[in-house]
Amino acid sequence: MQLRAGVGKSDITTNREGVFVSDRLYAKALVLDDGNTRVALIAMDALAIGGIGDIKDDFLPKLRDRIEEELHIPGGNVMVNASHTHPQGRLLCEDDEQVERTFDAVRQALERMTEVTAGSGFGREARITFNRNLRMQDGRHWTVRYAHPCPPDGEVAGIGPIDPDIGVLRIDRMDGRPLAVVYNFACHLLIGVPDRGVTANFAGFASKVIEDQLGHGAMALFVQGAGGDLLELHFKDVNRSRNCEPLGTMLGLSALEAVRNIRTGAAALSVCSETIRLPRRTDIAERIAERLREQQELLASMRSTCLNFKSFLPLYLKYALNPEHPADYSYRYMQEAAIGANELTTMDAHNRSNLDAYVRNIHTMERLIRIQEDIATLQVHLQLNREAGEPFIPAEVQAIRIGDCALLTAPAELLVEVGLKLKQASPFEHTLIAAFSNGYMHYAPPAEHYDKGGYEVTECLLAPEWQQAYEQKAFELLDRLDRPAAGAGER
Repeated sequence: MQLRAGVGKSDITTNREGVFVSDRLYAKALVLDDGNTRVALIAMDALAIGGIGDIKDDFLPKLRDRIEEELHIPGGNVMVNASHTHPQGRLLCEDDEQVERTFDAVRQALERMTEVTAGSGFGREARITFNRNLRMQDGRHWTVRYAHPCPPDGEVAGIGPIDPDIGVLRIDRMDGRPLAVVYNFACHLLIGVPDRGVTANFAGFASKVIEDQLGHGAMALFVQGAGGDLLELHFKDVNRSRNCEPLGTMLGLSALEAVRNIRTGAAALSVCSETIRLPRRTDIAERIAERLREQQELLASMRSTCLNFKSFLPLYLKYALNPEHPADYSYRYMQEAAIGANELTTMDAHNRSNLDAYVRNIHTMERLIRIQEDIATLQVHLQLNREAGEPFIPAEVQAIRIGDCALLTAPAELLVEVGLKLKQASPFEHTLIAAFSNGYMHYAPPAEHYDKGGYEVTECLLAPEWQQAYEQKAFELLDRLDRPAAGAGER
């Protein structure tokens, strides 16, 4: 039977008074049906599907129950992805309205079903993101965050990987006009817009570029990837406006280039979904104690400085501008040397010692800020694990095949190394990693990161054994999906 598809969307932006809305937020739905299987893909401009942000934990089961009861799409065939947009404050409409409006987007899509063809491919955009886990000279990670300063440049040994691929699923009407584009990119939607209002962030701007250029009422659905440790390249800049629109334009244009190179044809569907139990961490109390010991050691090292900031800054600039002759003109040093005096050089040595001590104290202060943030985060997670009262976290893993394209979900912020590994090992030609889907359980870092001290390991409820359990199930589900027939139905 010919593949059929429909699209729909609902505005899910908050309507609370006093909240400035820069651009609207949407729940977008794509429903696909090949006569044997029916699937709903839902992309939401939201921080997460439960766990944190405006969407509560009961949203997903309520939505799936209603879709299954009224629209006859099995709950396990419904994928809901959050873009992970980060503006502060309330973003979305009220709780009951979230379910109602998102359901309505799926209902619209089902009512507009038409015969389609499908195809997939990859684009590339390497100019937007960087890996925020800096590799340090001591082998540990220092995570670039707004909450604490960056490390001294001389201590940084290297950077980690990014995933520049834009995974694209193209859905066309039978006459060749585009109906929908699902595009998948690993990133972190943090910069926002200059007015700091509610925004879908650069994914929202990218979707607008794609839809405006394709025309014909085509809908672009952004699916967040394994971007837990990726940031916008200009995230820490202080000399340019914090504006994500140029990034969105770049991403949209790069996705469009991939869309135009994709040929569509017949495509069959299949879905597998299972809930597994991932182990919780048991070492959080010990990690807090470790941070407290490190804090005490650093505090004890902050001793003996005669400078304050008022005296330090002009002195530091003076010695930085002319390291060889900082105190006066060069001829004064020549004259002093000619008569056998050493007043200037002695003063310089004393000042440099004081400057070095003050700079060491600054670096110690920066480390203390990071430790304080880590301790606060670890205490929250210790409480969450204690309140859970059981050693495992349920996690849904879902795999969806559309032609020669597979979508693989995770209810967590997968780090980029995990996503790259899944893509590389997948048996499918095109695999899209849909992290932030069907739930939220904070960060999921690679097991090898756990002793390196990065933020994502600190902000993590899972024991390192999670990775093997998740990947084993993910590969099992991918293998269970029916493989596409070679060269089927291209046009």
